[in-house]
Amino acid sequence: MAAMHEAPGAATAGTTARAAPEAYDTQALQRLDSAHYLHPFTDHAQLRARGGARVMVRGDGIYLWDSDGKRVIDGMSGLWCVNVGYGRDSIADAMHRQATTLPFYNSFFNTTNVPAVRLAALLAELAPPQFRHVFFTTSGSEANDTVMRMVRRYWDVMGQPQRDVIVSRHNAYHGSTMAGASLGGMAGMHAQGGLPIPGIVHIGQPSYAEHGQGMSEAEFGIKAAGWLEEKILELGPGKVAAFIGEPVQGAGGVIIPPPTYWPEIGRICDKYGVLLVSDEVICGFGRLGRWFGCELMGATPDLISFAKGVTSGYVPLGGVLVAERVAQVLIEKGGDFNHGFTYSGHPVACAAALENIRILRDERLVERVAQETGPYLKAGFADLTSHPLVGHAETCGMVAGLDLVRRKGSSVHDGERFDPSLAVGMVCRGHMFDNGVIMRAVGERMIVAPPLVMTRAQIDEMLERIRFCLDLTHADLRARGWVD
Repeated sequence: MAAMHEAPGAATAGTTARAAPEAYDTQALQRLDSAHYLHPFTDHAQLRARGGARVMVRGDGIYLWDSDGKRVIDGMSGLWCVNVGYGRDSIADAMHRQATTLPFYNSFFNTTNVPAVRLAALLAELAPPQFRHVFFTTSGSEANDTVMRMVRRYWDVMGQPQRDVIVSRHNAYHGSTMAGASLGGMAGMHAQGGLPIPGIVHIGQPSYAEHGQGMSEAEFGIKAAGWLEEKILELGPGKVAAFIGEPVQGAGGVIIPPPTYWPEIGRICDKYGVLLVSDEVICGFGRLGRWFGCELMGATPDLISFAKGVTSGYVPLGGVLVAERVAQVLIEKGGDFNHGFTYSGHPVACAAALENIRILRDERLVERVAQETGPYLKAGFADLTSHPLVGHAETCGMVAGLDLVRRKGSSVHDGERFDPSLAVGMVCRGHMFDNGVIMRAVGERMIVAPPLVMTRAQIDEMLERIRFCLDLTHADLRARGWVD
């Protein structure tokens, strides 16, 4: 199956017909890129050795086109964010109207703007009932920095400044700023820059495949949640301020906890008076088939950090939803909260979010994920386990992952894994990208998080390409002598 070379087809829902694509000099763009652009999370020497970056030039629905005219299925929604798909003219129009009316004004000095006010009220309507207030940022990293400042300020105002330790999880991802990267539990990030900063500790992640040998999933969920209680008792309950976790760990490899995990986490937080933070930067705005992932998981958080899907990535926006028991302490007793950003409540970003949420509601995309496309994706990924390279596959809403194995076993805990130094996941990712589908590699785990607008027919198309690329990967690994 060759990579797709074609111009954009018929316009998708909410878009208009596009003009003929512009011609690009890919090599000239790659030279400029290599000369001037430092990319996130990139080994630039390796990038140059591979011929430079792929230049993406346009998108429509679930598809992207590069500067050479190749069409690919965006199985990662950009970076977990383009929930309503590419090419939504109404979002661009909303941004244009706001930019020609009031492109910017800050939210400092007792000032506000109309889109920010309307979005704050709408988010209070959509969020779980304990949330009535929101603090705006421009990214998920900033949102989690804000969480850290807000949690510590809350306990300071409550007369317990010694409660300043935040518990997170190994392999979690909470951003790449100093606080966000510290809250996250990724060893590669902590190895650079003297991280984590003080006052942040980590416990094990709720990965049944990694840690659940000899237990049922339900038993493992209780055990994994118990690691939080063990850490609280080790530190002293009077020192622990909050626990933060993603409902489903995204960048860590789509780690889906057992159903018993989050209710037990909530019970432990309640028992010791610890604030519970749900990082919904990936899981919010329909990704798991609910407006917020904590609703699916049975958690009742005190703070929710969000970004990405709130605007479907059309413009940067993030924030923190704050439960009333926290908000009222800060409002009534806290005085100035000395924290904020130039672009907090940016009017153009908030206008984009309002239109994005209208689309999600009017097209019932959240319900569609829960009732139709999420279950259909789940069935399709289950079928992929018949492939000789796939040891295990799982989904939750519109996120999915599968494990590449050298030999299959009788359960998720058995089988023979590849030597990590072989970077088999990156071999597979290369075949995917070269043959028309973007699938991300996290070690030997391949993951997708496609746009919520993806239809059943497009899921079939994506799965067909994934299976084809798994075949190519298997043949490649056999030629290298890495599989029998």
